[in-house]
Amino acid sequence: MLKTISILLALTTAAFAQNSAKDEAQVWNLEKAYWECVKANDLEKYRALWHEDFVGWPFISSAPVRKDHITDWITANTSKGVKLQSFSIEQLAIRVTGDVAINHYRIKMTWTGPQPADARTDTLRITHTWLRTGDTWRIIGGMSPPVNSDGK
Repeated sequence: MLKTISILLALTTAAFAQNSAKDEAQVWNLEKAYWECVKANDLEKYRALWHEDFVGWPFISSAPVRKDHITDWITANTSKGVKLQSFSIEQLAIRVTGDVAINHYRIKMTWTGPQPADARTDTLRITHTWLRTGDTWRIIGGMSPPVNSDGK
């Protein structure tokens, strides 16, 4: 009997690890889709990634914001003709626990605009908390401070 319980426990642990890895990959793919939406200036698809109860602290804001302000930083750029040209992401850590995923990464963004002075590179540290409802993951919290003087 003890041997049977041990085998069942091992199988359950292995299944859980596979599901966790699958969930981590799904959330990571959503993060990449997030940045593709920014690059394409697809605000509708971008907004669809966010939970209705979202609250977070983007780097351009002096205080946390809710979902109704999540595109402010994009439109602040695009209204001046500045566009995300390219980006590279360095995934640092991700953890899925049940229906919550926390993802940490660094992103380097290259922006271009109508004037040479509009071109810039920004590097941020991103933390997003994703909540799964049914089969759908949505961002419910986040923060995006700039990197420090060491680029970390």
